[in-house]
Amino acid sequence: MRFSLLFLFVSVLALNAACSQKRDVAANSAHPARTAAGKTYFQPKPLTGKPDEFPVRKTDAEWHKILTPAQYYILREDGTERPFSNKLYNNHVAGSYYCAADHNLLFTSDTKFDSGTGWPSFFAPATDNSVKVDSDTSFGMSRDEIVCAKCGGHLGHVFDDGPAPTHQRYCMDGDALVFENKK
Repeated sequence: MRFSLLFLFVSVLALNAACSQKRDVAANSAHPARTAAGKTYFQPKPLTGKPDEFPVRKTDAEWHKILTPAQYYILREDGTERPFSNKLYNNHVAGSYYCAADHNLLFTSDTKFDSGTGWPSFFAPATDNSVKVDSDTSFGMSRDEIVCAKCGGHLGHVFDDGPAPTHQRYCMDGDALVFENKK
């Protein structure tokens, strides 16, 4: 029992340290893309709140049929996997990362970096239509949630402590992602 409580306490501290910073969504929406070394890096668009905002829509039963329990927990219930528990956090193969729910291109390996947090981390989305950002105040923290721009599935959070050129850290749940090798 004591070990379980200690583990829970340490886990909460680790999550809070790794995921407790808030970005200025309004500031980033004024600068939709950043360019460095001739390459454009996209910033997420804020959610609009429109009923048809996400083109991929399914019933809860349909999501249960196509997603694993871990994927469903993260993508549809806004869950978070334990750090260092997913095979993609330490993936260094060239390729692309897609949403596990709808196969929307989210990130590419050329923007992935080792953040030391235990989750796959990227400094920019793959395209202007990959992800969207929303405010998240769960667990007593104020963070910016990242969701898939096509299905609205929860992917993780974004913070301002990433590497150049964007200085963003898209801290994603690996179970929400599907990786495909570069061909």
